Amino acid sequence: MTPPNRNNDARVFERLESSVRGYCRSFPTVFETARGHELVDERGRRYVDFFAGAGALNYGHAEPHLHAALVEYLGRGGIVHSLDLYTSAKRHFLERLEERILAPRALEYRVMFPGPTGTNAVESALKLARKVTGRTNVVSFTNGFHGMTLGALSVTGNASKRAGAHVPLHDATAMPFCGYFGGGVDTLDVFEQQLEDASSGLDRPAAVIVETVQAEGGVNVASAAWLGRLARICRERSIVLVVDDIQVGCGRTGPFFSFERAGITPDVVTLSKSLSGFGTPLSAVLIRPDLDQWAPGEHNGTFRGHNLAFVTAAAAIEHFWSDGGLSRDVVRKAALAKARLTAMRDAHPEHVVEHRGVGLIQGIVFADPSLAVATSREAFARGVLMETAGPRDEVLKLLCPLTIPDEALAEGLDVVAAALGAALARRAHERRASPSTVAQA
Repeated sequence: MTPPNRNNDARVFERLESSVRGYCRSFPTVFETARGHELVDERGRRYVDFFAGAGALNYGHAEPHLHAALVEYLGRGGIVHSLDLYTSAKRHFLERLEERILAPRALEYRVMFPGPTGTNAVESALKLARKVTGRTNVVSFTNGFHGMTLGALSVTGNASKRAGAHVPLHDATAMPFCGYFGGGVDTLDVFEQQLEDASSGLDRPAAVIVETVQAEGGVNVASAAWLGRLARICRERSIVLVVDDIQVGCGRTGPFFSFERAGITPDVVTLSKSLSGFGTPLSAVLIRPDLDQWAPGEHNGTFRGHNLAFVTAAAAIEHFWSDGGLSRDVVRKAALAKARLTAMRDAHPEHVVEHRGVGLIQGIVFADPSLAVATSREAFARGVLMETAGPRDEVLKLLCPLTIPDEALAEGLDVVAAALGAALARRAHERRASPSTVAQA
């Protein structure tokens, strides 16, 4: 029987799927296939992907080497689900992680598999820090985002996301992130002074959790000096430093870990999103060996042994991290992206007020957040997926696959520039039309 021609029919989703769905409202089409930097919908229309699964597809869609490894593994009957049993797939991943990632950087970590998502990793890191220190409070930072479960929400800044908990969120204190008060203020002066002052109301925390680049929070980049000072503050006071590298790790900023540019060694690192390299769910917590004080089964999860993700993660490390080629490519493409995005800022200084970013996570900041949203919609209408970020959705965020060809990156950014022009033209037309509309009324 010939399958019906769906022709981009979204009615079944609107009828049956929960109203909680979000991204499909920004990009309203039914996608069917994807490869590399492109997605294709049911109508056969192609889209350049500047979204990359919210950072879960650093190596693009259906990357051929990873795809081949996965098909070969399934073809020979490789085990898929294993809880935390030993498997050959897990061993291969751990060996590649140690050989290609940890050892060359002189990093000694134990690896914990807490469950399939990033928020699982964050919850595990917070629980472990509280266990080993005997303290309860965790310091996080303004505009930080760490996940949607209760512990992760407690250290997340965004008010609307926090409100979704519908219970009090406690045992966490937010401090100002790097640059929060502008370039002339070192916000760690506030944190360190409060730690020194016995009457500040801030007890010594169990942990500090930080993103070196706040992706969802608006592409806010912490300086290397600020991160180095934060690491020293934590080290001198036996505070567990947790770096959340879930969205900006795995090469997004250039090196494998985003904290490498600061020359620091966190006590705990959370990874997910592009760790599997293929979009298959996988998260890991890297733990300083002396902090690995879990009792057997003290934290667990049914899907912490996702062998398909181990297979693709190992393949990604083998293919992309045997030398520095990918990192060099990211740096080169980042310069191209910065040039195009700053040109948009310079062309429309009254509307685009700032460029932010490092590597292939970059953004332009709009004075009017609705214009960022309008530009995203215009870009989608022209065949580019590009989301907004920041507390008011005021940042148009570039998060393309790291492997995108130079010409596709340039083409997509040309489309974004045209979309910005179209959004401004539409805004101007609406304003011109408004007085006559009022007069007619």
